[in-house]
Amino acid sequence: MAHTKASGTSKLGRDSKPKYLGVKLFAGQKANPGSIIIRQRGTKFLPGGNVKRGKDDTLFSLVKGIVKFSTKRITNFDNSRRLAKVVSVLEETN
Repeated sequence: MAHTKASGTSKLGRDSKPKYLGVKLFAGQKANPGSIIIRQRGTKFLPGGNVKRGKDDTLFSLVKGIVKFSTKRITNFDNSRRLAKVVSVLEETN
């Protein structure tokens, strides 16, 4: 019995779905609790105040407020320093 189909089949034709990564809410925009701010692979952006990191490194808001981006100096374990981008949400006061 033949293991390949008689009509021409291609071994290529497979492609993965797009992952739609990137910044979803920019600085100054309003965020609701649970709204996704950034979808990322790895920690290009770090969570700041009122922001948590999901298991796939997604950053999401914990409170209703305004999104703010900033930079922060981080010291690595080998005492080298780097600038890290930090995302926080400033809580709205009514």
